[in-house]
Amino acid sequence: MAAKPSIPKGTRDFSPVEMAKRNYIFNTIRDVYHLYGFQQIETPAMEMLSTLMGKYGDEGDKLLFKIQNSGDYFSGITDEELLSRNAAKLASKFCEKGLRYDLTVPFARYVVMHRDEITFPFKRYQIQPVWRADRPQKGRYREFYQCDADVVGSDSLLNEVELMQIVDTVFSRFNIRVCIKINNRKILSGIAEIIGESDKIVDITVAIDKLDKIGLDNVNAELKEKGISDEAIAKLQPIILLSGTNAEKLATLKNVLAASEVGLKGVEESEFILNTLETMGLKNEIELDLTLARGLNYYTGAIFEVKALDVQIGSITGGGRYDNLTGVFGMAGVSGVGISFGADRIFDVLNQLDLYPKEAVNGTELLFINFGEKEAAFSMGILSKVRAAGIRAEIFPDTAKMKKQMSYANAKNIPFVAIVGENEMNEGKAMLKNMETGEQNLVSAEELIAAIR
Repeated sequence: MAAKPSIPKGTRDFSPVEMAKRNYIFNTIRDVYHLYGFQQIETPAMEMLSTLMGKYGDEGDKLLFKIQNSGDYFSGITDEELLSRNAAKLASKFCEKGLRYDLTVPFARYVVMHRDEITFPFKRYQIQPVWRADRPQKGRYREFYQCDADVVGSDSLLNEVELMQIVDTVFSRFNIRVCIKINNRKILSGIAEIIGESDKIVDITVAIDKLDKIGLDNVNAELKEKGISDEAIAKLQPIILLSGTNAEKLATLKNVLAASEVGLKGVEESEFILNTLETMGLKNEIELDLTLARGLNYYTGAIFEVKALDVQIGSITGGGRYDNLTGVFGMAGVSGVGISFGADRIFDVLNQLDLYPKEAVNGTELLFINFGEKEAAFSMGILSKVRAAGIRAEIFPDTAKMKKQMSYANAKNIPFVAIVGENEMNEGKAMLKNMETGEQNLVSAEELIAAIR
């Protein structure tokens, strides 16, 4: 007996219903990106390992899926190298390519390769899968989609403002209530500077980023463990616990960071973004949150994160401002700002809150029952008109028992069924049955279209 097939851990099959839901997510995000003037690009699933290696740190390099060279990949390798069993060294000889780990590094490579064709500022979006050789667990997959949008080649804070409007528009269309959290890397640098621990900025921000999860006492204990002085920790307390409106927080920060030029610059940038958004009439809450410290080694200005208010789940969107995106490929000075929607987490939130619109997840709207050759030929004429009107419709391909055909309609949640027998053909009409109410009416092709619409 043949072994039962399986798929690699950390990957998934998606059913037609799940695909309809996922496409609703992707199409909604894509439509909003277009609304704001972003253009779509795609990059290959595999990149040269020389492009990917060294861009994500040592841990990231370990999580890259490497692709074995085709042909005789043993040529040029000595017996000594083979017997050394040095996996990393051998992989570098066996493999020249790898699956992309994210969309950002391929985007940087794309900008450098196509710099002469690109009009700056360049507003691009990308909705594609990425792969990570991570340990699969709940909510963490080895293959998943990212939905990125970036503006490169512009320092204007209007880009940050528009990205926050995109976030607000997308989640308003999904009917998901969210809180958009904003911070600035420069504010965090200023805080580290005024408490006299500039060299410990990463340790400080990694610790305060955990405030929601582990509480203030544990954050302070972690800071102490990292060698930060009691005096510095004491100075941090009012900053970590800063509360009030966004305007009140900004006013306090201006005083606290008065001696830090970089800190005040971060406050000024945040104030511009928040004040401009206030005039835009956002539907969702936006909050200045000093404990937000995502991707600190990467971001250089504003940082964003989005939390769903009605479901317990991690961040569902994130992003920020970065400098020198393309520097690793020899093209210095290209600043950018971007966001990434977490499609898989949004999928989970929409499922939990049952927020998918019926028209987004329903497939076929009308099924024609097949009673035989003549009836099917007559039905096909009406079917052409129905499809021309934009209604998703099909005919059961085989002459089968009525019960089997109706079961098919029920299994696929088809809301209407058209029944065409001898009497209906004589009148040039069809019997339209509403599967939800059971109501039946004899209708012409035009009336049938109007009834379904």
